[in-house]
Amino acid sequence: MAISADPMDIDMDRAAEEISARGLEITQRDEMMIVFQWNGMEATLYPQGKVMFFPLEDKALCIRYATEILESLDRTHK
Repeated sequence: MAISADPMDIDMDRAAEEISARGLEITQRDEMMIVFQWNGMEATLYPQGKVMFFPLEDKALCIRYATEILESLDRTHK
């Protein structure tokens, strides 16, 4: 799991819209998380800016992927 260094409060409805707009399959969604398919993995996004990938055990790669996702969502929320 990767956690944003900056405090975040992600609008989960807008994040789900953006994820869907990118053609990514959302498999589960509620007010506390969005589970979607990303690069052949299951990714789970939390409103605090946490992102978990399964199966992925490489911490550096997890941080890189989470940064890509969070930065792209941050750009759409400004």
